[in-house]
Amino acid sequence: MNPNKFYFILFALFLAIPGVSQPLVKQNIKETSDKLIKSALANNLGFERLAHLTDYYGPRLSGSEVLEQGIDWVVQEMEKDGFDRVWTQPVTVPHWVRGKESATLDAPIKKELPMASLGGSVGTPEEGITAEVMLVKSFEDLEERGSEAKGKIVLFNVPFTTYGQTVQYRVNGASAAAKHGAVASALASVASYSMQTPHTGTMSYEDGVKKIPHAAITVEDANLIERFIKRGETVTLTLKMEAENLPDAQSRNVIAEIKGSEFPEEIIVMGGHIDAWDNGHGAMDDGGGCVAAWEALRLIKETGVRPKRTIRVVLWTNEENGLRGANEYLRWVKEDEKSLDNHILAMESDAGVFDPIGFGFSGSDDAYKILSSIGELLKPADSGEVRKGGGGADIGPLMRNGVPGMGLNVDGSKYFWFHHTAVDTIDKLNIDDFNECVATMAVFAYAVADLDVRLPR
Repeated sequence: MNPNKFYFILFALFLAIPGVSQPLVKQNIKETSDKLIKSALANNLGFERLAHLTDYYGPRLSGSEVLEQGIDWVVQEMEKDGFDRVWTQPVTVPHWVRGKESATLDAPIKKELPMASLGGSVGTPEEGITAEVMLVKSFEDLEERGSEAKGKIVLFNVPFTTYGQTVQYRVNGASAAAKHGAVASALASVASYSMQTPHTGTMSYEDGVKKIPHAAITVEDANLIERFIKRGETVTLTLKMEAENLPDAQSRNVIAEIKGSEFPEEIIVMGGHIDAWDNGHGAMDDGGGCVAAWEALRLIKETGVRPKRTIRVVLWTNEENGLRGANEYLRWVKEDEKSLDNHILAMESDAGVFDPIGFGFSGSDDAYKILSSIGELLKPADSGEVRKGGGGADIGPLMRNGVPGMGLNVDGSKYFWFHHTAVDTIDKLNIDDFNECVATMAVFAYAVADLDVRLPR
């Protein structure tokens, strides 16, 4: 029998004994949770650390010196906090560099366009690529008119619906266009709202298909080009991109933990990704998630109450263009630490640290009921709702190997205004919202770690 189910059944039988009624979330957990919420909501340190990280070490793209300098600073600060253990885990990461870049509308008018090369794209020749623009509204539109694409720059002007749907044009657009003979491709930035802000992000090439340059322009300029074409104008664009892929580089995951008092081998892990795109400061995506998890662990330590299980914070590297940090962590817990079966719960914050709602959870119904009970503790912060279905990119490898996972849900109405842009800066965040995210992560992590029973799978 699965040991998780055994513990849960044993506990359920115990509760079934006449006269025995013990809530899963005991009074001591409630009292400590109240302290955590109060401390988090009145605290400035976490937000100040987030501002420092993003002001001094903003463009933290994998392979960059800035990312490694930021990691050094985080480790130094974590060591000051006195956690039981702080260490880094080596990770080999891709190293793509943007270089200089420009997009110029040559006809029917002359206009310099804000643009962003997409992560992983090849560059153009030094003189650039100048070609007529073929505008399409979907992959199906491209397929139907594929004979028109040869020698042109294909522009995907696709309205934003959901990120999962619209991002396919960023990820797969270059190869789709290249199959029809396009010399380059571009897209309207994947954004729910735009103020002439180009949004970058990773893209990929299909094996066996010619690699052509791939870039994002703003929603406004994509619409401008569409209006010109509808009027019968021939639109010509020049792209100049120095983007290139360099040999892999070395980076690190950052790990800190508080050892459990009774079941130290059982682990609750939470965190976010420390890397960020090179055109912004990564405050929302995902410096905020990293520092919120870190601050949650610090506040748990500050209570002086040691939970029964180990609570570990991981700041994963290379989420944005490779997920190698998450995959190396999985390899390590399976092969070196041999702790995969003892990873009780994985938590992630990578949706911005805006006003929190609660968590989306993927796991068993029994675990869902327990977590919903824990959510009741967060009424003071109004952030304890547990919804079915959730997770995150960095905890995805753990979840696919059976670990229950949960992703922090927030008011994301403005998330894709700033996502992967130069305006992802600390001023877009609110200290009160951030502190509520800290409280939410702290309470769930602590309560699960201090339950009398192991969270069932």
